[in-house]
Amino acid sequence: MNGNRTGSFWQRPRVVQIGGRPFVSHGLKERFWDDFYHRALTMSWPGFFGMAVSVFLIFNALFAMLYQLDPNGIANQFPKGLAGAFFFSVETLATVGYGDMHPQSIYAHVVATAEIILGMGNIAVFTGLIFARFSRPQAKILFGKHPVVRMIDGKQTLMMRAANMRQNLIAQASAQLHLIRLHASPEGFQLRRIEDLKLVRDHHPIFMLSWSLMHVIDEESPLYGATPESLEASETALLLTIEGVDETTSQSMLARYQWGIKEVRWNYRYVDLVQRDNNGVSVIDYNVFHEVLPLDEER
Repeated sequence: MNGNRTGSFWQRPRVVQIGGRPFVSHGLKERFWDDFYHRALTMSWPGFFGMAVSVFLIFNALFAMLYQLDPNGIANQFPKGLAGAFFFSVETLATVGYGDMHPQSIYAHVVATAEIILGMGNIAVFTGLIFARFSRPQAKILFGKHPVVRMIDGKQTLMMRAANMRQNLIAQASAQLHLIRLHASPEGFQLRRIEDLKLVRDHHPIFMLSWSLMHVIDEESPLYGATPESLEASETALLLTIEGVDETTSQSMLARYQWGIKEVRWNYRYVDLVQRDNNGVSVIDYNVFHEVLPLDEER
């Protein structure tokens, strides 16, 4: 789809995934520079550096054209013409000051002063953005691709697992599990309802390796009596959120993952992560982290 431009606004369709189903939104108007800070933080590193280099080149090209309005404003200009003015602009903006080229007219001094003032602000903005991107806490949590439903202690249980990829301590780790599905009222009104799913253990004091999260499907569970077919008909999705404090950086971190109901495996189990070697040492094999097997099949 192509975005339509209306006045000074851009109308861009956006795609949001809910339960594995794409939702395309229209009608959200925004200027190109709206929420620039958020865009600069969330774009990819190649995109960010591409934008920074583009701004740098355009900025210096504009000032090079201003310098060229006075052909004799730069002493010892080499090469002559726009290229020399561009190199002088780069040297001025970077405060390198080689000394060979320098302003020699009032006009060139005024332009250089303006460039330094604006350039310092430009450098400060991008320096701050780079620092913010590096210092932004990011959770390195791995989620299993397939939740499973199986019997545990005689009760039907929904089970998911997560792993701390950094293998450092995440203190005060807590988890919340939500069910998202379409609900139709007796009057025919449809809405997407969010329901809480109670976890057997929603806190982990030492989340360093892996965490098995379980929800018992009993009479109090929103999943009680549901079937894979009924859940798929209501476009059901599961949303798991884990947050805590990274002990290394003392920063709060948050991670979340969403599964569509088609990704849930009924009457399956996870392949065991922990095995003991010949010396009795426990070995965790993350190569099988996503693997599930039917309950009646042995590994």
